[in-house]
Amino acid sequence: MASKPGILTDWPWKSLGSFKYVILAPWVLHTVYTSMTKDGKEIDSVYVLFFPFLLWRVLHNQIWISLSRYRTAKGNNRIVDKSIEFEQVDRESNWDDQILLNGLLFYIGYMILPGVMQMPFWRTDGVLLTILLHAGPVEFLYYWLHRALHHHYLYSRYHSHHHSSIVTEPITSVIHPFAEHLAYFLLFSIPILAVIFMGRSSIAAIFGYISYIDFMNNMGHCNFELIPKMLFSIFPALKYLMYTPSFHSLHHTQFRTNYSLFMPIYDYIYGTMDKSVDALYEKSLIRPEELPHVVHLTHLVTPQSIYHLRLGFASLASKPYTSKWYVWVMWPVTYFYMMLSWPYSGTFVLERNQFHKLNAQMWVVPKFKRQYLKKMRNESINNLIEEAILKADERGVKVLSLGLLNQSYICFTYITYIPKGTIQVLFRSNLTKVAYFIASALCQMGTKGDRLNCYGELYIRRNPNLKIKVVDGTSLAVAIVLNSIPKGTIQVLFRGNLTKVAYFIASALCQMGTKVATSHKDEYEKLNKELKNIEPESESVLSKSYTDKVWLVGDGLTKEEQLKASKGTLFIPFSQFPPKRLRKDCFYYTTPAMMSPKSFQNVDSCENWLPRRAMSASRVAGVIHALEGWDVDECGNTIFDLQKIWEASLHHGFRPLPIPT
Repeated sequence: MASKPGILTDWPWKSLGSFKYVILAPWVLHTVYTSMTKDGKEIDSVYVLFFPFLLWRVLHNQIWISLSRYRTAKGNNRIVDKSIEFEQVDRESNWDDQILLNGLLFYIGYMILPGVMQMPFWRTDGVLLTILLHAGPVEFLYYWLHRALHHHYLYSRYHSHHHSSIVTEPITSVIHPFAEHLAYFLLFSIPILAVIFMGRSSIAAIFGYISYIDFMNNMGHCNFELIPKMLFSIFPALKYLMYTPSFHSLHHTQFRTNYSLFMPIYDYIYGTMDKSVDALYEKSLIRPEELPHVVHLTHLVTPQSIYHLRLGFASLASKPYTSKWYVWVMWPVTYFYMMLSWPYSGTFVLERNQFHKLNAQMWVVPKFKRQYLKKMRNESINNLIEEAILKADERGVKVLSLGLLNQSYICFTYITYIPKGTIQVLFRSNLTKVAYFIASALCQMGTKGDRLNCYGELYIRRNPNLKIKVVDGTSLAVAIVLNSIPKGTIQVLFRGNLTKVAYFIASALCQMGTKVATSHKDEYEKLNKELKNIEPESESVLSKSYTDKVWLVGDGLTKEEQLKASKGTLFIPFSQFPPKRLRKDCFYYTTPAMMSPKSFQNVDSCENWLPRRAMSASRVAGVIHALEGWDVDECGNTIFDLQKIWEASLHHGFRPLPIPT
């Protein structure tokens, strides 16, 4: 919002919220009806192509958004090295309003303007005339309009809304008040109306011109330099006719320079060219990819979660992950992505953060939770995880934290097929990487009971010369859960699949004098067996009651069990994935996580289902290990000092999540 909003600041359909798209419904439905009821000769291709063209503009913008966020996360050729926060994402969430406005005016113009119906696909004279009119009147008038918008009266009422974004993204280009967009539409209509009234219009001229405006707008605000220097060496005069992302970036950081639209010639003529343009351009071109100190390795959750990634839909990524009905409508795109990710053999950079002098990145294994649970995908996913660790080690990363199923996935599915009580197995055929992992795990199971303690340890065993430290975040997850239990609690109920985190939580609670109860006999036996290995004097109790007010839950918690809980029960997950919230009269904590400090920069998306600025325990643990310089791995059977990592987290500004209400 501008500092002093003027008249016609808000869009007319603002009150409609997500239902704003209904304003185009009459025309879209009429287009579909016309296409279905008339034969080919009677259908006007211009009218039919309006809606697909609007969809193309949305797709075009989204491609730029994803590309820009990916490139700025990697760091190479980045221009402005500042962070983007949730406030900017919220402010720019209505970037498609200008497409709706254009669509509305297109349909109205089609009905009232002569010469629009039955336009040819191509007319050379019309295309050339459009180019000339843009290079002449449009560029000239825009320059002076832009300078006028920087007058304090108009700037405070309108244009300051656009300049609220110092670090630009492609969609920043179209974030303006409604009145300002009307002025731009009238300006850009000059070439379109001219070719229409002169009888030289064509689909290529009009649609191509609008696509050109979208392309140049997105490129100028993408915050990474991509125009090769060789282009200006071959055509020196091009610097007057085409701007670069670094050129326009200076306008957002300096405010009083570089007013031109796409052709900087008028800044040269009127003396408003920023003198540092060339230096910033060359500096951005040679800027190398940023090397992180700490990496968090996660993976995709569901096929629909691709839209909630930072590289996906910015507005969805800025909110905790929930299933949306309109995302299900996009199943063809989702299915296409799944097919692409199936054979893909490499992690990708999702997010870049800075905390004090620490560079942090989040890498994603392009596999879904469902794929992690399929036996046929075991070896390929194991390879991806190990390759990511080796890649990070090669790049000098200090710490790599394992998120979600990357922690305990290794060869789990294969081990579950071995009957309980087996004391010896025979290996035969060619030994693969997975075979070595299984053999190592089985040897551990011979001395450690029937629990599979992978959690990254097998990678360390496989690569003993690794300099990087692998952290699964168990100690911090345990500390978070322990500090989430209300003071004075004398007994808690464990329910769900028991994991490494669960065993250490139970052991810590027993040492603190809090009773640990479970309602399933098999879990009771497993828990006591493991507690004896960790702390000989620890022991759980078998409870047939569901009246405990504090439940520590993991994967496997059933609907029936939740319904048995008494009113006001507090559910605290120790698992990687949250339980379904079925009870409105109970309280639910999120999975182990902490709120990041404000100095943790470039946080503009939510980590899966966690609230804004919340980070999973494993991710925070990796950052803390790197900040403190702890030269130890935390994986397999090992666990770090609970009090030490909890106090270190608080010392660096991380805070527990608010108590659920």
